[in-house]
Amino acid sequence: MTRLGAQTGLILAALLALAGCARAPLATIPAEERAVIEASLMRDIGVLASDEFGGRRPGTLGEERTLAFITEELRRAGFNSGTNDPGSAWRAPVQLIATQPASSRLAFRRGSNIVEIAEEFSVAYTSGRRALIEEAEMVFVGTLAEEVAEEDVTGRVIVMLGEPGVSPERRRILFEKNPVAIITVVEDAEAIASTRSARGSERMLLASEETQDLSAFTTRETLSETLRPEVWEDLLQQSEDEGFIPQPLDVTASIEATSIRREFTSYNVIGMLRGQVPQSGAVMLLAHWDHLGECGTEADPAAICNGAVDNASGVAVMLELARRLAASGPYDRDIYVLATSAEEAGLLGAKAFVAEPAIPLDSVVAAFNFDTVAVAPAGSAVGFVGEGRTPLDTIIREVISEGARELGDREFAESFVQRQDGWALLQEGVPSVMLSTAFSSEIVLGPYLSNDYHGPTDSIDKVELGGAIDDLLLHEELVRRVANTATYPATGG
Repeated sequence: MTRLGAQTGLILAALLALAGCARAPLATIPAEERAVIEASLMRDIGVLASDEFGGRRPGTLGEERTLAFITEELRRAGFNSGTNDPGSAWRAPVQLIATQPASSRLAFRRGSNIVEIAEEFSVAYTSGRRALIEEAEMVFVGTLAEEVAEEDVTGRVIVMLGEPGVSPERRRILFEKNPVAIITVVEDAEAIASTRSARGSERMLLASEETQDLSAFTTRETLSETLRPEVWEDLLQQSEDEGFIPQPLDVTASIEATSIRREFTSYNVIGMLRGQVPQSGAVMLLAHWDHLGECGTEADPAAICNGAVDNASGVAVMLELARRLAASGPYDRDIYVLATSAEEAGLLGAKAFVAEPAIPLDSVVAAFNFDTVAVAPAGSAVGFVGEGRTPLDTIIREVISEGARELGDREFAESFVQRQDGWALLQEGVPSVMLSTAFSSEIVLGPYLSNDYHGPTDSIDKVELGGAIDDLLLHEELVRRVANTATYPATGG
């Protein structure tokens, strides 16, 4: 601990000295300054992605260590708590539920004949500890969703045809029509095995979003045998007609699912650097601190997914930027730093923030997200995630041009817009973007996604900081301008 603290002090002292110097264009920043930044980033990534932090899974000791580290680094940089809640300084609670499937049963009754479907051909899930329906009426909707009338399915079991990439959204829409359960019909036993694999581990959700829906899966062959092949084929044929409407079935379903369930509180960390012009709005920096934790397999049962790139690197860049801004501030506008929980489970920490924001969302004039940044070499193009969606485009393009940078593949960057925390803010009208060399092209990011993403090999030895430092310096200039009411006069999102 003493050695770590001494190293941190030396780095911070060097940064303060460098921050006082005149800023050079990004392309010509002194090598000595880049070296100091790199040392600081490696130090932070090394801490956050260490086995001691256990992969930073929410609800574990690794979370507590991560929260303490981020808070202390922000405090030492000169930030104060940004929760605006005296009873919960620095930490904004995120109420989570974690569930893991335990058992399931699916049976059909046709007349006096009851058929129990083998596990090889069926599986069912609930987020609650136990869900059970017995001999409920069934209605076949094929591939319909929004077109289904609520009175046709309320209190019944919906039977829908599965379709890769579409089924989750279709189920969400259909569950809003109050069925007692939904059975998704998939191709075969292999598809059932894939479903078990994809949904077999613990998953997290916001307590406020829990619905305890009962969802089952079975195969086409199972339904064919249950309904009789000629009836099933006729239903499939009808479902392809333009005027198809939901069809009641002469079969009832019994479904049971149980899960191991726990409720716990995780936390977002929020820091704030006070601006000089009240009511002028705020600039936000955000990065998710969480990763997957222990991820052992039969081959390596002790494996830990430490997430050095995803997203210890993003947190490290955010912290380094916060230090540099604090050393050269204050600015007109407040600067907030938001380290979010449970991004890997579906942007849950960011969603919790927008549901109960520490500041009015319409006061945020710009939000910059940092995620999976340590991939590209120095001099790489900039991926602009969120381009064309906010008023920030003009000033971003100006700074990129002045820094002798280029924009990367727009279509590739846009494909990630809903897969990062900024999306939760964008949906609420907050101008949020992610600028990163890592997302400039598939050529740059593809190897990481194929080889190390969400695996135990996402370790510090895979980190590439050249592009990350370029991105940090780009954001430093952007934030300086956006935080200045003269250079960026916007008053809200």
